[in-house]
Formats: sequence, C-alpha cells, structure tokens
Amino acid sequence: MRDLHISFIGCGNMASAMIHGIIKAGKVAPDNVMASNRSREKLEAIHASCDIRTTTDNCEAAAFADVLFLSVKPQFYEQVIREIKDAIRPECLIVSIAPGKTLAWLSSLLGADKKILRTMPNTPAMVGEGMMGICPNERMTEDDVHLLQDICKSFSRTQVVGEHLMDVVTAVSGSSPAYVFLFIEAMADAAVAGGMTRSQAYEFAAQSVLGSAKMVLETGKHPGELKDMVCSPAGTTIEAVRVLEDKGLRSAVFEAMMACLDKSKGM
Repeated sequence: MRDLHISFIGCGNMASAMIHGIIKAGKVAPDNVMASNRSREKLEAIHASCDIRTTTDNCEAAAFADVLFLSVKPQFYEQVIREIKDAIRPECLIVSIAPGKTLAWLSSLLGADKKILRTMPNTPAMVGEGMMGICPNERMTEDDVHLLQDICKSFSRTQVVGEHLMDVVTAVSGSSPAYVFLFIEAMADAAVAGGMTRSQAYEFAAQSVLGSAKMVLETGKHPGELKDMVCSPAGTTIEAVRVLEDKGLRSAVFEAMMACLDKSKGM
C-alpha cells in the first residue's frame, strides 16, 4: 500500500469507478483519498461505500493531493483550474480525464512547471475492465508515469500514446462502450422477437460480446480470422455476416468513430 494522498475534484460516475477500483485493490488507504463535489448526496454515497474523506471545498481537495484527478465535466475545467491553481502542491501529479483539453491548454492554466498527465478512461472502469490512453507532459518522469499506471491498473488497462492520438483514443475506447451497448441492445431486441425473454436475451448477447472480446485479447488472432472460425460454408453465420455487410455495418461504425474524433478535436 502506497503512502500517497489522492484527490478527485468531481465525483461523478467515472471518478466513483476509479475510487472504488483504487480502494478495492488496496493501492492506498481510504483515509488517503479525498473527493470534492458540490453535491453532498454524492459525497455521502462515496463515503458510505469507500470510507474516504469528502469535502465541498475544491481547494481543500487540491491541497491534500500528491495525485490530483480533475474529474469534472470539460466545460467546467477552466473555472475549476483557476479556483484551485494556487492550492496545488508543487510536485503534485495532475491527471486530466477531459476530451479535447490539450497538454498545452492545461499547462497554460496550471503553469508550465506542473506535472500533467492527459488521459481518456472509459466507463467499463466501473467493473474493473476499463481501457485508458495516457499522455504525459515533459515534466512527468518515467517513474511518475509508472506510478500513475500502477494506480490506474486497479480499474483499467493503460497504454501511453502520443498526444496526436488522444482524440482517436476518445473515439475507439472513450466513447465506444455506447456503440457496443447499442449493438447488444439490437441483438437482444431481435432475440426477444424470436421468443426469448428480455433478461435471457441480454445475458446471451452480452456474454457473447464479452467472450468475443476476450478471444481477441487473449488469442492474439486477427479479428477477421476469428470471424472466419465461426463462419461455416453455406451456414447460418455467413448468411448473417452477408446481411451486416449489405446494411453497411463496417461503414456505419467507421463513420461514427470519425464523427466522434472530429467532435473531440473541436472541444
């Protein structure tokens, strides 16, 4: 267990998922974690579930932290940074989870001497299966990056990427759970139309997506090769694949991700 003080400014779904992962994994003691939020109801909920410190004072949370997660919505970043800037410790590691907010933009508000890590987590962190792209500024040392990766592996896989790829990370992992949920819902709707109960349909569809994803990660095989393993000659699966191709599944996913990427760049 590390002797670190970790603060979260903002205590929404993503911050709560991170906090639960960190505490569950025993990365730091609950008393070494603080969350700030305007909502006392949210603070009471996270205190009840994780026994961490809470406050409605963002500056108190900033002053407490060796590692500070800025987990407010992007539109509030500038306001919050200006509020807490003078309370942040000189050697504090500052972690942004906002799409579209560049390291240069963050440094211009926080100061060029600050250690800043730009990240993009995703909601599967809530079940310990997140994927996070991380991009450190030049002030971050290799040890700093490894420290952050060790903290975050309690709820997510991490990969260091160049900043030019951070908007791509938003599209391919940050936002993509929504695409996958839509796919699962559509499969379940069809299963219900075929006679399954709704609860059965969701379990069959969701487990199939989970298992398929694990096959990609654990076998190292190309997704196309794994797809071909399911498609028997003149069988049911290749007929379904033919319809998906005819309806433009690949193109729809591609264009959706490009729209997401463009939106992220413009934030």
